[in-house]
Amino acid sequence: MIRFDRSDALWTATLDRPEKANSLTLDMLTDLADFATEAKGKAKVFVLTGTGKVFSAGADLDMVRAGLATSDVWERLSGAIADLPCLTIAALNGTLAGGAFGMTLACDLRIAVPDARFFYPVMKLGFLPQPSDPRRLAALVGPSRAKLILMAGQKITAPDALEMGLIDRIVQRDALVDTIGELSADALSATPSHVAGIKALI
Repeated sequence: MIRFDRSDALWTATLDRPEKANSLTLDMLTDLADFATEAKGKAKVFVLTGTGKVFSAGADLDMVRAGLATSDVWERLSGAIADLPCLTIAALNGTLAGGAFGMTLACDLRIAVPDARFFYPVMKLGFLPQPSDPRRLAALVGPSRAKLILMAGQKITAPDALEMGLIDRIVQRDALVDTIGELSADALSATPSHVAGIKALI
């Protein structure tokens, strides 16, 4: 359900459950967190992406009923990504929803296809967002727009997400791989300490 690639210093995790809109199970989240933890000190670029037309619909509905929505595994995953001293990129092949926000908010860069949509319906569903998500979201888009997403439950289009700073670039679907390569090139050609040093300064 997830493909992991460790190609030298470029590490990529690809959500590969398109028949379920790449919804996330406990095992998938645990594997992602382990992969991100393992990448520390080894990867110069860390990429999250998916297959199909949805990046992730968030938690698997069957597992939500079993308590996954409030599990601390989401925070473990986003914390592991945020802690990486390398360039981290979320290459969103489609819509981003719910708890899947956390791992992408923890990335340095977010690119998305033109038809992607963004929503985090915690108000409607009766759950609190994971603790670090509102802070990271507000840092990107500002407090009012964070409330627009988290409290007013608005679905944000890719152009609006770009305008408000939620994503950094809109990329045609057939250009995602090339864009990842373009964004990764400088970091991959640098030493790990140089990559980490610039990230620490920012």
